[in-house]
Amino acid sequence: MGHGLTSIIIPGHNGLQLLQDCVASIRRYTDESVTPYEIIAVDDGSTDGTAAWCAAEQVPFVRLPASHGYPKACNAGLRLASGRNLLLLNNDVTATPRWLQNLLTALHSGSDIGMAGPVTNYASGRQQVDYPFADMDEFQRIAGEVNQSDPGKWEEVQRLVGFCMVIKREVYERAGRLDEQFAPGHYEDDDYCRRVHGLGCRMLMCRDTLVHHTGSASFNRTDRQELQALLERNRKLFIEKWNTDPAQFM
Repeated sequence: MGHGLTSIIIPGHNGLQLLQDCVASIRRYTDESVTPYEIIAVDDGSTDGTAAWCAAEQVPFVRLPASHGYPKACNAGLRLASGRNLLLLNNDVTATPRWLQNLLTALHSGSDIGMAGPVTNYASGRQQVDYPFADMDEFQRIAGEVNQSDPGKWEEVQRLVGFCMVIKREVYERAGRLDEQFAPGHYEDDDYCRRVHGLGCRMLMCRDTLVHHTGSASFNRTDRQELQALLERNRKLFIEKWNTDPAQFM
C-alpha cells in the first residue's frame, strides 16, 4: 500500500554546497518506486547561485528576493507542495537507506498520527542518539543496519525537532502554516508541535530511522551573543503564546 507523494521542502540561505549534498543523498537513498517524492528547494535570498543550480538540475524551487528566515521559507515551499505528505528538511541533513519509507510507515500506521521524525547524531532533546562513527561511509553503514522498519522502535513524543519532520497534508491543512513571528528561526517547530497536538494528533519519534545532521550550520555563522538574544526572544514569544515554558516538552 503506497503512502502517496511526499513533498520534501529544503530551505536555505547561501547554503548551495549543503543543498547539493542533501539532494544527492535524497536521490541516492530514496526509492521512487516505493516512495514517490518531489523536492522543493527554497532559496531564501541567497547570493551563491542556489537558484541557478536548481534551474540547471531541474530541482523545483521558489526564490525569496531577501532572506526572511526558516519559518517564512518553509511556508513558501509548502505553498508549492502537492504531496500527500509534507516533509520539512534542513539542508544540512543527509538521507540514509530507507529513511523516507520508514518515516511514512510510521506516519500512516494510525489515523490519529499527525507527524513523524527520525533520530540523528545531532539535535536538541530526545532525538539525539549516540552511534560513534569515523566518517560518512561508516555512518551510512550504521544507518543501513538501524533503518529496518520496526513499530517497536516508535515512541510517542510531545515534541519533534524541525530538522526533518513529516506531516500528513490533512493535518497541515488544519494546523496551518509555520508561525512567521519566530523568524529567522528557533521555537517555530515547538510551536507547530503544540498546534498539532492541540488537534488531538499524536507524534512519533522513529528510532528505526537514523539520518545524519551536521547541525547549527545556518546559525554557526551568527555571533554567539546574537544567537542567545534570538533564543531568548523566541522563547518569550512562545511563552506569551502558550503560557507554557517550552522546556517542559524538551
